[in-house]
Amino acid sequence: MAQTSLAQDLFEDMGRKVAEASAQEDNEDGTKVVDEIESLCMNCHEDGTTRLLLTKIPYFREIVIMSFDCPHCGFRNSEIQPAGEIQQRGVKFSLKVDLADELSRQIIKSDTAVFRIEDIDLEIPPGRGQLSNVEGILSMVAADLEQKQDERKEVMPEIYEQIQGIIQTIKDMASGKKLPFTITIDDPAGNSSIEPPTELGPGKYSRREYPRTAAQNEALGLGDTSGEAPATEIRPEYHASQMYPEMPSEPMVNNVDDDIVENQVYSFPASCPGCTKTCTTNMKMVNIPHFKQVILMSTACDHCGYRSNEVKTGGEVPDKGRRITLSVNTKEDLSRDILKAESCAMSCPELSLDVEPGTLGGRFTTVEGLLTQVKEELYSNIFDTGDGGDSLNTETKAKWDNFFGQLDAAIKGEVKFTIVLEDPLASSYVQSFTAPEPDPQLKSEDYERTDEEEEHLGLKDIKTEDYEEDAQPNGVNGVTPATNGS
Repeated sequence: MAQTSLAQDLFEDMGRKVAEASAQEDNEDGTKVVDEIESLCMNCHEDGTTRLLLTKIPYFREIVIMSFDCPHCGFRNSEIQPAGEIQQRGVKFSLKVDLADELSRQIIKSDTAVFRIEDIDLEIPPGRGQLSNVEGILSMVAADLEQKQDERKEVMPEIYEQIQGIIQTIKDMASGKKLPFTITIDDPAGNSSIEPPTELGPGKYSRREYPRTAAQNEALGLGDTSGEAPATEIRPEYHASQMYPEMPSEPMVNNVDDDIVENQVYSFPASCPGCTKTCTTNMKMVNIPHFKQVILMSTACDHCGYRSNEVKTGGEVPDKGRRITLSVNTKEDLSRDILKAESCAMSCPELSLDVEPGTLGGRFTTVEGLLTQVKEELYSNIFDTGDGGDSLNTETKAKWDNFFGQLDAAIKGEVKFTIVLEDPLASSYVQSFTAPEPDPQLKSEDYERTDEEEEHLGLKDIKTEDYEEDAQPNGVNGVTPATNGS
């Protein structure tokens, strides 16, 4: 009963905030910050009142808190909606809760997000938007599952026992009795968030952006109905980007049927991940000395302003992964070229920094540029400090201030630190100042991939040798009919 009470308190807290704000006049012109709309109560079908409050969540963005109250039957309901536009990419958060204090991490779940408790394979489909914390959202899930339990006990006792076990597990998680566990939020609209913990470590917390699929765009109402023909030519004007700050000396070409030539910029039509309209992707193959050939790709959309730069590496999959350790001792080391592949994890022990694979995508830049991108990602996507972080307690805010202070000092070359790149595909690279001779500040070593890495990369399902033996003579196009007992 304590868990249900907590969930109800958290659920009704948004309604109280809206009600309190409706009595205040915060704007200089005397207008109310809360809009009130007469609405139909879906419980008793009498007229109730819906209040809308626009507010900003520190380190996130603006949201609309909606609260409905019916004076006739007492029915109340509260939810949130993002006030901004749909983001250009979807986002997926993962948080491993292994301390009781982390149950207070703030969660913003939009109405398009899927919430999962990975340890018990429980998924909550898109529905009501919620502003809560880890403990609160788990308690709400348990309370929702309990609603029909009395009926199940009479009609389906076996199902009742199974669900009751799940409910008890969720309650133990919410109270901190069952730790650790992992939760994820997958939002194709990009309007959800999980407050990161102050102590980060491998597998602890991750935030990954991804391009939406055609089905996800359609579900969000982003289908391309313009009827425009696919772009087949590069526009005469040239738009500078981080990858191509100046017009390339060689002409851009659209024909990629021939062999790709190094340092030649190719272009081809594509669909924008942000607005689904046609845009242009530029591609250039570059040979990195003492490493391998890589593909630089840049996409720019003239319709919505979407920009992306990525690096793709090719070649065969090596037998082992590679771990590269760089000691950054001087400002000159910050100018070293660095290629962090999408499959690569990065860590800086002295800076308490861990970047999970896929977080920044593929990047070909300098050490200084990579750290700057990490900082910008944290500020723009997670720590939007428009409100100055007033919602954080003093201890938490001091930890984050210290973290960013260390990061700024590293970017300026004021402190020594170490960068460790661990890539199971051995597709990452750090420039050596003494090549081809060994660099004393640079250490590279091969390591055996773990079973988890092999499974994640799909390497266990790949067979590149003797695959002809699997085809039987009586098979059709390499497919053998199944027989009894097979």
